[in-house]
Amino acid sequence: MHRILVTGSADGLGRLAAEALLDQGYEVVVHARNPGRVEALRPLLDRGADLVVTDLAERDAVRDLAATLAGGAPLDAVIHNAGVWSGRAVMPVNIVAPYLLTALLPGPRRLVYLSSGSHFTGRPELDGIDWQGRTPGSYGDSKLFVTALAAAVARLRPGVPSNAVDPGWVPTRMGGAGAPDDLELGHRTQEWLATSDDAEALTTGGYWYHQEREEPHPAVPDVAFQDRLLAALARETGTPLG
Repeated sequence: MHRILVTGSADGLGRLAAEALLDQGYEVVVHARNPGRVEALRPLLDRGADLVVTDLAERDAVRDLAATLAGGAPLDAVIHNAGVWSGRAVMPVNIVAPYLLTALLPGPRRLVYLSSGSHFTGRPELDGIDWQGRTPGSYGDSKLFVTALAAAVARLRPGVPSNAVDPGWVPTRMGGAGAPDDLELGHRTQEWLATSDDAEALTTGGYWYHQEREEPHPAVPDVAFQDRLLAALARETGTPLG
């Protein structure tokens, strides 16, 4: 049976993905940012989900989370769903946390990173990026970086399917009530990539939208850019991607 971590699962797409995975009989580890968010997850906990509580904007907390997870039952997949739209937590949550968890967690057999169509507005420039979140970060830049991270992991860990997913502009708290995309389709692709034995789902290095593989920003498959990004994150965190 697959055991799957879904970060940012107290609401929105992460909550829907966690619910759907439980419905399908998988073991699910749900994540809340702080204790005040735990009650929102009570229905999933009552159904058998395990819980981790971590502020992904805090690097030491992310390291502690990785150590806790590494000491528990092995994870078969991680869906890096947690994200913020604006403010100082953009870079710490949207790219630094997934990078650290990827570097520190042993053995997930599949990795899924939540991208966005906004990654096309990102700039493949690393000079001057405030990785620590002392100033507000660019959402588009953060999503370009995490999409490139997914591609870099696919290249460096060929036995581990690693993919990025654009869930669409969906009506969640982040997307807003008037968002035009399909909320149901918004979470299916990450579940499929995390669990399915379909040949397509077992491919790696893709950028997906509603179970269709699409072309990402030109910087994403650029190996030189991937390597510069990984080097910058390794210097910033003191943790190389193994």
